[in-house]
Amino acid sequence: MLKRIAHVVAPLLCALVAGASFASHGLALGGRPKYPAGFSHFDYVNPAAPRGGQLTLAAMGSFDKLNPFTLKGVPPVNLTELVFETLVAQSDDEPFSVYGLLAEDMALAQDEMSITFRLNPKAKFSNGDPVTAEDVKHSWNMLISKAASPLYRAMWADVKGIVVVDPRTVRFEFKRRNRELHMIVGQLPVFSRKWGNGKPFDQIVTDTPIASGPYLVDKAALGKTISYRRNPAWWGGDIPARRGMFNFEGVAYRYYKDELIRIEAFKAGEFDFVHENMAKNWARSYQGAKFDRGELIRRELTHLNPQGMQGYVFNLRRPLFQDVRVRKALTLALDFEWMNRQLFYNQYKRNYSYFTNSEMAATGSPDAAELKLLEPVRRHLEPEAFGPVPRPPTTVAPRSLRENLREARELFRAAGWEFRDGALRNARGEVFEFEIPLSGKSWERVVAPYARNLEKLGVSVKYRIIDSAILAKRTDDFDFDMLLHWFLSSQSPGNEQFLRFASETADEKGSQNLIGLKNPGIDHLVDAILTADTREKLVTACRALDRALLAGYYMIPQWHNTVHRVSYKKHLGIPEKQPLYYQPDDWLLKAWWMKKD
Repeated sequence: MLKRIAHVVAPLLCALVAGASFASHGLALGGRPKYPAGFSHFDYVNPAAPRGGQLTLAAMGSFDKLNPFTLKGVPPVNLTELVFETLVAQSDDEPFSVYGLLAEDMALAQDEMSITFRLNPKAKFSNGDPVTAEDVKHSWNMLISKAASPLYRAMWADVKGIVVVDPRTVRFEFKRRNRELHMIVGQLPVFSRKWGNGKPFDQIVTDTPIASGPYLVDKAALGKTISYRRNPAWWGGDIPARRGMFNFEGVAYRYYKDELIRIEAFKAGEFDFVHENMAKNWARSYQGAKFDRGELIRRELTHLNPQGMQGYVFNLRRPLFQDVRVRKALTLALDFEWMNRQLFYNQYKRNYSYFTNSEMAATGSPDAAELKLLEPVRRHLEPEAFGPVPRPPTTVAPRSLRENLREARELFRAAGWEFRDGALRNARGEVFEFEIPLSGKSWERVVAPYARNLEKLGVSVKYRIIDSAILAKRTDDFDFDMLLHWFLSSQSPGNEQFLRFASETADEKGSQNLIGLKNPGIDHLVDAILTADTREKLVTACRALDRALLAGYYMIPQWHNTVHRVSYKKHLGIPEKQPLYYQPDDWLLKAWWMKKD
């Protein structure tokens, strides 16, 4: 896709790129970067923030490796963000803009078929070695190999190759124009060729990473605790995209298996900050004397994040879910309004789109531009994609759960499932039953009301808590019937839609295509997103894809929150200005600090 790339530094003709191009300190998708050449720092950080102090945090589950890039196993939380660096850094107050990190500047070819990065000569790994173009190439080769997670191969599938131009310069060459490819290749994590001492990449498991980020792995007790210490020789603390960031001297994580134990540990002072995702916990647990005295602070942070789609994912690899009438019937059994009143203290809003809370969400009936994309693949899509956009069922009057379940029974009957002998059965007498694996105990009370409604239809649902490592393995292997999942969204959807919904990724273990979609119509719409050459065309393509996905009933939409619920100790310092698009855990690590006594 053609891009309007801002050239906001003095234009320097770059002979390293095929075709005329100009070196730039930053790139923005569809516009000019907010921050000019020579900017001091991002607006949502404090460049004078004091450094020091130990930050202790909590994590749920477990971890069993120190290599975050391979498929097998679970890495510790935020290992990538604290220890590794990428060629560029994305700002959190723009839809999609990047600025130099390991690369001091970048140049996009005029034909947009390649991009060149020139490395910062100050960039060094934790062992003191300079970061070179050969290290970038090595990192690239490892991440697109079979030894790494297939996520990377799919994300960068349109990259033809990487060329080392000189010791400080690399060029990525593309197979075709892709609207965001030049941005996302800059998100390549770079590590030293010496990491692992020459082992095959998938055999680097507990070797301490050799990377260039602000922190080093200090101590790790697999599955229990991990601590990071700030690298005293970190090279990047004074570049604009990092000034005022990563201020804690040390960051440690303690792992918990139970949510309630985690909350009580926080209130007892065992760690400093919590981002609470459970409505009941937020309504009932964050109170008491320490909150009254101001020792612990309870706060709701605003944000503008698109919410994407969180919900129950149908695994279409299971014959049970291949009929759209079955999927729609199962969707009708979820009573969000009751759950929001009885379980969630009315804190949530219903997800209604794969691009919830953004302009990409489909509305009303398709317009002429959307129909132009939909019509060529009509035979591959459900009829509902061509009418008013499907919305999640409601139990607000005049609708009711009873009416929804009545409609569900008719859909099951049409699909060959009848209630007899105490259960929903097909013509062969097989019972309609499936399993939902859960990541934690707090999800049991959420799934239970849905399961009870399904019992009224004769559907048997089993749900149980699975160890985090086992659940990750089963997810990577697509070994589930239905799964709770959140497909995040952004202000600029792109290659992640290919990873999630393209036929090419459906059989790749470890891919994000959890649904198992293999639909030429969906492929056509995903490709329209990747090749859109204006913002208007991108919005149209996203809305068309949204209609097709919603009409297919591939997920049962759940809910979202419009604020971040956080609680923290009073000794944490916070910048005056918040970012716009962010997760609070990420902003904490990047921009908060420990107040001086």
